Amino acid sequence: MFKIRFGVAKVNKYAVKESGDTVEIVERPLDTNFNGGMTAILVDGQGSGRSAKQTSNFVASHCVELVKQGVRDGTIARSANDQLFFYKSGGVSATLNLISLEFATNTLVITRNNPLPVYLGRWEDPNKPAGDEASEEIVTEPGELKPVLLSLDEEAVELGVHRLTKPVVRQFELTPGMLVVAFSDGISHAGERFNAAEKALDVAGFVREKLEAGTLDAAQIADELLEMAMVADRRRPQDDMSVVVLTVAPSEVAAGTPVPRRMSVEIFSQ
Repeated sequence: MFKIRFGVAKVNKYAVKESGDTVEIVERPLDTNFNGGMTAILVDGQGSGRSAKQTSNFVASHCVELVKQGVRDGTIARSANDQLFFYKSGGVSATLNLISLEFATNTLVITRNNPLPVYLGRWEDPNKPAGDEASEEIVTEPGELKPVLLSLDEEAVELGVHRLTKPVVRQFELTPGMLVVAFSDGISHAGERFNAAEKALDVAGFVREKLEAGTLDAAQIADELLEMAMVADRRRPQDDMSVVVLTVAPSEVAAGTPVPRRMSVEIFSQ
């Protein structure tokens, strides 16, 4: 068994009351062997404010419904694209990230319709053959594992612009020490307005540092990355910012033992 945590941190654009980003954590339905899973949905609607929020809510709600029906993530992304494309006649876009746990196969599925990368860190044998698919068997000896950071940055097209837009789908075996970080473009562009002469926020370096340190507190990682971005924007975010983090830790709980699932949410009304 694994102890799996999701962490989410988000903030709206400065002087804009509504965030154009929407994040949902959804429980997947059980299969015939009582295996289920969880899916994190991150949608960034075009622009900012109320219109962007309406777009991201529209896409996220459609994804939530299909996740609960047991639809596969690649199909969910295609369906979301079709719905947004026809609803807005190709005039409005949105980015989409789906991060799913499938307990039937103990795999992690990452689906992107987002030009931004998703960073995946894990511990693996440096002598293993090339390749990272979940079907690959990895045989290692204790003490030989090394931290490896993957940038899932294959070309991915946002939703709603083209009729036949396809998602990029990657699948990985769940392993202890795994760390996944997805984010909206408010994070990647943080500081650009104020620090044009300096390099962009080093999200990859931040994730690598947490991976090598063995930090597996998803909420803490999400909070720290959001704080870095807000500081870079002088605490006046120039765009909506959202971070979704997943961590996988080893668990000593015996298989089949009932264990509570917990979720905590903190928001401030304005």
